[in-house]
Amino acid sequence: MPIRTVLLGAGPGAAYFAAGIERIKMGEIDSYGIPFGNLFKSYRPEDIQIVGVFDVDNKKIGLDMYSVTSKLLNENNVPNSLKDIEILRGLHCKSLAGLPIDATGLDDIIGDPNIAIKEFISLLNKLKPDVIVNIITTEKQVQVNNESEFVRFAGSCNGGASLTYAYAAAEYSRLYNKVSFINLTPPLLANSPGIVSYYEKVGGLIFGDDAATGATPLTADLLEHMAERNRKVSSVVQFNIGGNMDFLSLTEPERNKSKENTKGSIVNDILGYDAPHYIKPTGFLEPLGDRKFIAMHIEYTSFGGYTDEIVVTGRINDKANLGGVMASIIPITKALIERGYKGTNSSVNRFFMKKPGPLGTRNVSRIIAYNELIKELKLWDII
Repeated sequence: MPIRTVLLGAGPGAAYFAAGIERIKMGEIDSYGIPFGNLFKSYRPEDIQIVGVFDVDNKKIGLDMYSVTSKLLNENNVPNSLKDIEILRGLHCKSLAGLPIDATGLDDIIGDPNIAIKEFISLLNKLKPDVIVNIITTEKQVQVNNESEFVRFAGSCNGGASLTYAYAAAEYSRLYNKVSFINLTPPLLANSPGIVSYYEKVGGLIFGDDAATGATPLTADLLEHMAERNRKVSSVVQFNIGGNMDFLSLTEPERNKSKENTKGSIVNDILGYDAPHYIKPTGFLEPLGDRKFIAMHIEYTSFGGYTDEIVVTGRINDKANLGGVMASIIPITKALIERGYKGTNSSVNRFFMKKPGPLGTRNVSRIIAYNELIKELKLWDII
């Protein structure tokens, strides 16, 4: 059975994922970079079928994923099967305001957000997805404390596109088909009690928030190393500079603050104290493209009061790594929906996300999260 998947956002993350999945199906590449990829039983990455992609960039709408992917990845070996996937107009809710993109959403054209949401849900019903993945450009964070706030913010588009998409997916679950909504961006969706309770009520699943793909999981594991050896961390610095649209958007303070909040939550959770830290994106440099430059510095006190330092630098393609995360979490969440799970799941979120929901979930190193999730996946008969 295919896992019918809808992508929200037709940027580099969608392009790397779509091209990679199709090439795996064709036997052109191995499934490296997909956590649990060689262990899945009930559903596998090869079962993922992208049935629709939504965006609000007028330069992309109406094109197919082959055209967009060829341009974004600057490659000639993009699978021809992507020609069958059309990019449809989604919801804007001013999510790209201030960025150099000619953007128009259904809400801009229709004028009434509530009618636009109903139109979007109707489009979902035609596509009949099992899983919806949110990979739009980073927005400011809005936390929703109760269900009435969720409905009000989403219905007015005042909470941003991610929040409104989450509401539309929940309503699709209520009206048509139980769906898993995966939020791989910083807005606090799986960390909003009102959203999680709404998904529980309608029988859907929501996962998030903000995919852990590059430097942050490495920082978490290094901090776990310090905690296990009772070393006193005096400071943590982790920053990155990239050249794609996400990093351009993060030059806007509110968007950057959203990312900083999800990345920085690991320090106190893992160490048990809030060591002075600076963990956030710091700049945009177009020639770097999707392979961002990362640097990390951890200073700590060890036995005898002596001070040591760890320094790490690297170039990491977050968008390609994001594709591996998507290829793993999509089969897991599809299997959980079929097993009757609803609301959210902290074990899945702790491994895959920077800010794991539900609210109050403690961040742990990815080594610990991996071992915990392995046990649950075996219990659920997913691996």
